[in-house]
Amino acid sequence: MDLSGRNYLKLMDFEPEEIQYLIDMASKLKDEKKKGIPHDDCLKGKNIALIFEKTSTRTRCSFEVAAHDLGMHTTYLDPDSSQIGTKESMRDTARVLGRMFDGIEYRGFEQERVEALAEYSGVVVWNGLTNEFHPTQMIADMLTIQEKFGHTKGLKFVYMGDARYNMGNSLMVTCAKLGMDFVACTNKKYFPDENLIKYCNGVAVDTGATITLTEDVEEGCKDADVIYTDVWVSMGEPTEVWKERLDDLMPYQVNKKAMSYAKDSCIFMHCLPAYHNLETKVGREVNEKFGYKELEVTEEVFEGPQSVVFDEAENRMHSIKAIMYTTLKGQ
Repeated sequence: MDLSGRNYLKLMDFEPEEIQYLIDMASKLKDEKKKGIPHDDCLKGKNIALIFEKTSTRTRCSFEVAAHDLGMHTTYLDPDSSQIGTKESMRDTARVLGRMFDGIEYRGFEQERVEALAEYSGVVVWNGLTNEFHPTQMIADMLTIQEKFGHTKGLKFVYMGDARYNMGNSLMVTCAKLGMDFVACTNKKYFPDENLIKYCNGVAVDTGATITLTEDVEEGCKDADVIYTDVWVSMGEPTEVWKERLDDLMPYQVNKKAMSYAKDSCIFMHCLPAYHNLETKVGREVNEKFGYKELEVTEEVFEGPQSVVFDEAENRMHSIKAIMYTTLKGQ
């Protein structure tokens, strides 16, 4: 399968077979790395730019290590080290960077920004996260599930919490593409966009997937194979926004009771960072203002035997390596 020269902006742009190809390539490259088989001559001499308008631990480290493993060089650009959006438009930035680099990663805000990079740069562009989609995370997540169950098709995947943005959107699309049964279990105010639901239901007709929206935790989690959640609060938001969202979503915390409705073989997933105790600044701030010691997931579940969050985190690097390799190969 040839994905050379393809931008990687959202999984709506890829066929199910292409997504599976990326998962399998990530598995192959992971196996090679574990066995000490080098692949540093695959893309030797290529240069990539990493644009981070939003900071990240996993995404930055994954891109940098993966690029090094493939023989590439990286240049990191954050808001303090570039003119993007301040003195220079994204279109102009794209046309400059496209003449210097072989590929560009973008992690930031609106999807339109990464789309503009892809349109005007003339080189391969990868979406490291936007407000709407998080496609690199998806390959890591599906690789993790495939490692645990041997397959993805037909599994019941439950997303708990705020399903309106990048993680809820991307997981629903990916599950639909791979023939999984996706459940958004949350307050109805936090259901995904209706147009995206319609799109996913259309995809599901061909793949055998199902899309379910429910406010009932027992119904949503019953016989689940995977229960997944993400953070509920973001730094910089007004306190009143935090309070409303926390009050709305606390019934959808992933805790021992929620996990008890699932299969015994169910795994817990989280793309991290997670607020499961008071060891973070955000966790302590929320506790001081609202009295909650744990947010989207309890310490018991996060540190429990069903949690695969650190396998999932590791797989970010292998998956991003696969995405860069397959899209840059032959360029």
